[in-house]
Amino acid sequence: MITTWIFVELAESILVDQGYEGIYQLATFHPDYCFDGAEPDDASNYTNRSPYAMVHLLREESVEKAIEFYGDTDAIPERNIAKLMAMGSEAAEQQLQHCFDVNS
Repeated sequence: MITTWIFVELAESILVDQGYEGIYQLATFHPDYCFDGAEPDDASNYTNRSPYAMVHLLREESVEKAIEFYGDTDAIPERNIAKLMAMGSEAAEQQLQHCFDVNS
């Protein structure tokens, strides 16, 4: 079984090898996402957690246009982290687990 990080490293190396570095970028999400230096149960990690491992392929030109339109996009992850910290890890985990509830 391929681990998430091996998959991400492979995907990033393919971008470079195929000459797409600077054209596309990857955004990764998975159930056990943990920011460097953060504790695994830190609520901030839930900004990048998802029910399943996934990679979003972003066109850098589109990202640049969004930044140009919205302005200070650095505030977005900070706002998301603040919201999740206020929510707390337990509530964030409940929301993540709710994704598996087929009766909802």
